[in-house]
Amino acid sequence: MPAPHPEIDLAPLIDHSLLNPLATEANVEQWCEEADRLHFATVCVYPTHVRRAKELLRGKQPQVCTVIGFPSGATTSAVKLYEAQEAAENGAVELDVVINLGWLKMHKTNELHRELAEICDATGQTVKAILEMALLTEAEKHLAAEICIDAGVRFLKTSTGWYGGATIADVELLRQITQDQIGIKASGGIRTAEQALELVLAGATRLGTSCGPALLRQRDTLELGENQY
Repeated sequence: MPAPHPEIDLAPLIDHSLLNPLATEANVEQWCEEADRLHFATVCVYPTHVRRAKELLRGKQPQVCTVIGFPSGATTSAVKLYEAQEAAENGAVELDVVINLGWLKMHKTNELHRELAEICDATGQTVKAILEMALLTEAEKHLAAEICIDAGVRFLKTSTGWYGGATIADVELLRQITQDQIGIKASGGIRTAEQALELVLAGATRLGTSCGPALLRQRDTLELGENQY
């Protein structure tokens, strides 16, 4: 049975993620070449690779994204702020920031808000707050989303992928909370075109995955299959 709406163009929604700690400069070059050739939104790399990715993508469509406080979110606010500012100076225009989950659990809402707001204000770049939805209660998901929106983030991101991946239910919940005011990034475990399409239909406006090229090949196969009916 054909997947729903394979005509959706996935490419401009994809953050082509290279977050394997063993990634080399050769991997960065490969990811940047693929992102440029396939017209992905960004290449998402660790901060240590931001400068090289910026060099490789200069004058090209894909932007450079990086992660801050990844994957635990438990570094201090000063360290996160420095990491974010340095990444922006090196060429990252999108910053995926892991929120401090311990603070959320302890209801330290002021600290959580201040940390995110400082990063948004100091860098002036697009900040995506990583909520790690699989570790939160329903009430905590609502609270985290509301704090992040008020702090000025531009996207809510479902997860790092280290503790569970994106789900349709979580994307739908974030869409309900955000009311399309800001973007939603589904991330973690997105390995098939069918899954990617379902997440987009649920409300995701960006997809974090290391499988972007494979997703596009699968989508083309689905599209060919539908055209035979």
